[in-house]
Amino acid sequence: MTIGRYVAREIAKELDHRSREFYEFVMPAIDMVEEGNELIVSIDLPGFAKKDILLKMQGNILSINAKREAGQDTGIVYQRHRPLRIEKRVVLPVTVKEDEQVVGKATYADGVVTLRIPLPSRTTIPIT
Repeated sequence: MTIGRYVAREIAKELDHRSREFYEFVMPAIDMVEEGNELIVSIDLPGFAKKDILLKMQGNILSINAKREAGQDTGIVYQRHRPLRIEKRVVLPVTVKEDEQVVGKATYADGVVTLRIPLPSRTTIPIT
């Protein structure tokens, strides 16, 4: 292998590493929708096993943690952009008090975690 090809391969490896770090920072894609008396949060986590995903909620912060092992490739790797870990904090439009326990539920199907968080009851204030 010539020095030029070696340098080009090492540069490509470093770019792949940096781009994976970028995707780990910006991912996952998240949608939040209020339906009835629930906040529905959809989190795209394709390639992560359900057992390797951890969700926590404190106040109005949702913490998303997921990790996976790198593939055991037997050939030459040309690109690797898929994130190996996700550590993300998301501000939710609902706050849970410290003494309250969120009784929600999360499901995982087709690479998407769907979290359903009950919204606190809202009281309408009459104007007289």
